[in-house]
Amino acid sequence: MRVYVPLTLPGLAEAYKTGELGADAFVAYAVTPGLREWYASDDIEELEYAALGRAALASLRLLTAEPEAPRRRVVIAVDVADRTVTDGDPALDPAEPGQVRVTGPLPLGKAASVHVDAADAQARVTAAAEALPAADRGDGDAQSAVDGAEDHELLWFATQEITNLVGRGV
Repeated sequence: MRVYVPLTLPGLAEAYKTGELGADAFVAYAVTPGLREWYASDDIEELEYAALGRAALASLRLLTAEPEAPRRRVVIAVDVADRTVTDGDPALDPAEPGQVRVTGPLPLGKAASVHVDAADAQARVTAAAEALPAADRGDGDAQSAVDGAEDHELLWFATQEITNLVGRGV
């Protein structure tokens, strides 16, 4: 099963340093029955894109909690054994389609790809991170700011490019 793990750039740097994602069980996003129902599609590529989008929103939530982190959403796609993923965990938010709990840690070497905002998305991602709490309370203007970040597609990077993404490369 492919899961999409939300991170921040400091979180990616930590995973690079340790060689692992998550010390214990952690939240990720995947194509689950709940996501299929929410997205209403049978196309697996569309469903995986929707799971990636849910993880990008979760990355935005992480940015809200980490004001010092660079304002770029980060998602790592990882292929994991089905037995390591649970979508019926009572600790998961039932209002979050596609949310799963993954038994960690996972070797970073199992990552399939990394998805990160381009530098030109930072202004909108910053505005979205600042607006997210108000959007969660139902503020329509704040929700528009959050949606503005979603207008930016995450860029695809090979796992070999992680070094450059965390600032250790050329």
